[in-house]
Amino acid sequence: MDRPPFDLGDLTTERLRLTPLVPDDAEEMVEVLGDERLHEFIGGAPASLAELQERYLRMVAGPGRADEVWCNWIVRRQGDDRPVGTVQATLVRADGRWSAEVAWVIGVAAQGKGFASEAALALVDGLRAQDVDDVRANIHPDHAASAAVARAAGLQPTDRTVDGEVVWELPAT
Repeated sequence: MDRPPFDLGDLTTERLRLTPLVPDDAEEMVEVLGDERLHEFIGGAPASLAELQERYLRMVAGPGRADEVWCNWIVRRQGDDRPVGTVQATLVRADGRWSAEVAWVIGVAAQGKGFASEAALALVDGLRAQDVDDVRANIHPDHAASAAVARAAGLQPTDRTVDGEVVWELPAT
């Protein structure tokens, strides 16, 4: 199986450590992700502990396809290792190249501190360092905070949409 050229280990920044998600993270994350306001643009409702545990089990298992890999990290503060959110990359291989669709969620209590931008930039830089240059994110057109995070991570809006969301991508290198 031709795996993506990406090390699934920790990613670090000055203030954050992104650790690969494991099912046991659900216990800490249920509170971080438990605020209804996180679902304003993505829909749905906060997951219960059991639902989050089941979701994390599926995420760690992955899609079961050789041409697709799911990479998920818990975003933790460096000083106290407390989780503040998640970042993810779905890697897909087509025409001999890997591309990535990225996303981020920072808990309401940790928003407004630049954690999302810092984590998203670490993720995009990590992908680029592993020769994954085709990086995209889909962002609701009214979600100014996510647009700011995408811009901080080096992504730019395109004129394309997917399910009503604007496709942001790295400029061609």
